This record gives sequence, C-alpha cells and structure tokens, in this order.
Amino acid sequence: MSHSKRKKIRLLAVEIVMILVALIYIYPVYLMFMNSVKPFGEVVADVIKLPGKIEWQNYVDVMDKMNYQKLFLNNIVITSIGIIGIVIFSSSTAYLLDRRRTKYTKFVHLAIITPMLIPFQTIMITLLKVMSVVNLNGSTWGLGIQYWGFGIPMATFIYYNFMQTIPKEIDESATIDGASTFRTFVSVIFPLLKSVTATVIVLDVMWIWNDFLLPLLMVNNSKNTQTLVLSAYTFVGQFNTQWHYAMTSMVLAVLPSILLFILLQKYIVEGVVAGAVKG
Repeated sequence: MSHSKRKKIRLLAVEIVMILVALIYIYPVYLMFMNSVKPFGEVVADVIKLPGKIEWQNYVDVMDKMNYQKLFLNNIVITSIGIIGIVIFSSSTAYLLDRRRTKYTKFVHLAIITPMLIPFQTIMITLLKVMSVVNLNGSTWGLGIQYWGFGIPMATFIYYNFMQTIPKEIDESATIDGASTFRTFVSVIFPLLKSVTATVIVLDVMWIWNDFLLPLLMVNNSKNTQTLVLSAYTFVGQFNTQWHYAMTSMVLAVLPSILLFILLQKYIVEGVVAGAVKG
C-alpha cells in the first residue's frame, strides 16, 4: 500500500471519528428543537419519537408567559456591556504588555491570566457579598460589568498571543508621524485585530448570553431583571414540569447565540489560525 493511500485512509478515519463525536454533541440539541414543537402529552410519552402533530402554539404561549421581548432586551444589555468592556480593556492591556516590556510586565501578565484557573464556584459566595456592598447586584448593567472580571483574563491571553505577530515597526512609523500611544493603538493597531476581536466577541457572546449561574445569583430576585435562560428554568418545577414549554423556552433562549456563531464562525477560525502563527 502506497504512502499516499495510507494517508488518505488515516484522514478518512479521523473524519469519521470527528463526525461521530459531532453527532453525539448535536443529538441533545436536536431533541430540544424537536420536542419544542410537540404537545405536552407527546413529550411525556416518548422524547425520541418524531412529533405526530407540530405545535407551533408552544412558541406563542412561551413568548407570552416569559415576557420574551423584555428578557431579550435584558440579554442584549448585559451581553453588550460585558463585550464592550472585555474588548476595550483586554485589547489595550495586551497591547501595553507586549509593547512596553519591562521586568514587571511578565508578572503583571501572569497576574491577569491566572484567574482563568480559579473555578467560579469557589468565589461565588464572596462575590455575591461584595457585589451587594457596592450595589452591583440586582441590575442588568451591574451584571454586565461583573462579566469584565471573568472575561478579561482569557481575552487578554488571546489578544497578547496575537499581538506578538504584529511588527513593532508599525508602531515606530506611527510615532515618527507624530501619533501618541493611544492614537497608535486606536487608529493603527486595533484595526489589525479584527479577526481576533471577532473571535473574542463570538466566544464571549456565547458564554454571557447562555450563562446561568452568575445571573441566578445576581438578577434572579425580579422577573424584570431575569435573563432568558433563567426564565426558561421557571417551567421546570419540583412537582410539575411543563416539558414542552421548557424545551421551547430553551430554543428561544439559545437560538440567537447559535445564529451568531454560525454567521461569524469563519472569523473564529481566522483568529485562531492567525494567533497560532508568529512572524
């Protein structure tokens, strides 16, 4: 057997394994979508069976029960505040750490990215108490600001690795032309970060939009401040669970982030590849 033929067989085997793994992850999502258009009786009778009757009324009922428009706006506000802060602070921090290297920058860089290793569950009670003291709990904008602390370490790590691929001669040319450090970053460097910025935005939108635990701690006291995922959980009860509504509400909650990922997935690939290649 020739080398090229063996290589094709190995690639085919890898593709088959990857397809099987993808199907394992996609199957629960498929069940969620399929059961969202079933009547309650069909969901209880057989979760796997195809719907005998398409019940689009589920979506109308759920959007009315959960006040979808209001909660959708809450998600938009929380996610927008979180993303804007993460992108601004992490990109500028990565730029300064890479361009102004001193004996202290390695320590600062390590201190910034170390929180990625700390599980949220170990600090959530302390965080709740601190946020109560500074009045950042119970509001959508306060929740959005809290995501800065959790999102900036990973985003800074991504930006920093990519920043090393941008030649420093570009900064020197801008300085010769009279640009300040701030002007150089905003007008010259940041536009070059388009692909990695898209990667950070998509990954963090998927995380913030679909997050459950932090909103549960911070904005669950009022229905006016809840998120879509929190509201979906209200259809799951200890003694009575409206499974058809629960599935429908989850579809309505996660669908926007899935569509965003599908539309911008090429930028994720570009950002990851660009950040992995130096020089």
